[in-house]
Amino acid sequence: MDTDDAAAAFAALGQPTRLALLRLLLGAGPGGLNAGEIAFRLHLAPSSLSFHLRALEQVGLVAATRHGRYLAYAAQLAPLRALLGFVADACCAGRPELCGDIARLIPEETGMKTFNVLFLCTRNSARSIMAEAILDRIGRPHFEGHSAGSDPSPEGPLPAVLEKLRALGHDTSELHSKSWHAFAGPGAQKVDFVIALCDTLNGQTCPDFGDTVITAAWPLPDPSKFTGTEAERAALLNELYASLRRRLEIFISLPVTTLDRMALQRRVEELADPKVMG
Repeated sequence: MDTDDAAAAFAALGQPTRLALLRLLLGAGPGGLNAGEIAFRLHLAPSSLSFHLRALEQVGLVAATRHGRYLAYAAQLAPLRALLGFVADACCAGRPELCGDIARLIPEETGMKTFNVLFLCTRNSARSIMAEAILDRIGRPHFEGHSAGSDPSPEGPLPAVLEKLRALGHDTSELHSKSWHAFAGPGAQKVDFVIALCDTLNGQTCPDFGDTVITAAWPLPDPSKFTGTEAERAALLNELYASLRRRLEIFISLPVTTLDRMALQRRVEELADPKVMG
C-alpha cells in the first residue's frame, strides 16, 4: 500500500458513522450484511447509508457481492491488514515485533497460495494490460496478474493506456503484449483463473489451460475504438479503469479457499453483470 492509498483509507474512516459501519461489518464476518440490516442496526436512512458505504467501497475496505436478489456488504480484511501494516512498517526502526501489541494487529497469513489470474483480449494492448496492472497493485501477495491475447499487438500496449496507468502510480516497465500460447502447454506458467475482457476473441478457441481453471468473460469496451474529443476519450478510459478496479476489488475479496469450484465459478461469472457492481 502506498501513501496516497493509505491516506485515502484513513480519510474514509475519519468519520464516526463510517467507523461504526466498518466495525459492524467486521463483526458480521465474511458473509457480511445486507443494506436493510445495516441501516436497521445503525439507525441510518437508506440514502445516508449508501453515501457511507460508497466511501468505504472506494478505498477497498468494504465490498458488495450478490446473494440471490440482494447485495451483501462485507469488510475486506486484506486491505485493512495492509493499512495497519503501512502504519506499523516503520515501527521501531523496521522491527515491529518490538512494538508489542501493534505487531499482533497484523497476524501473519499462512497456508494461502498465490493465485495466478490471466486476462485475455485479442490484441493484449489495453483492457487486459490494465487489468494485469490493477491486480498486481491491489491483489498481492495472494493474486498475481498476467495478460495475453490471441493476436497480440506488435506495437505493444496502447500509449494512452500506459500513460493512464503511470499517471495513477502503476509500474508499467514490465507490461507488454504477448500471445496466450505462452500460458498453455507443458512448462507454461500455471494459471488458476482465465478472464476474457472483450466481447469475442475473433472467434478463436482458447487454448486448453487445464480442467481446474476457473474461467469467465467480463465484456468491456475497447479503448482503441473510443471516439470523440481528447477529453471525451480520456473520460471513457477513466470509466474503464474504474470499472475494472471495482470488479477486481470484489474479486480479490471472494473466499476462494472455502468456496467449491462450481460456486467460485458462478461468483466470478457474476462480476460481468453491471448490477453486481452496485
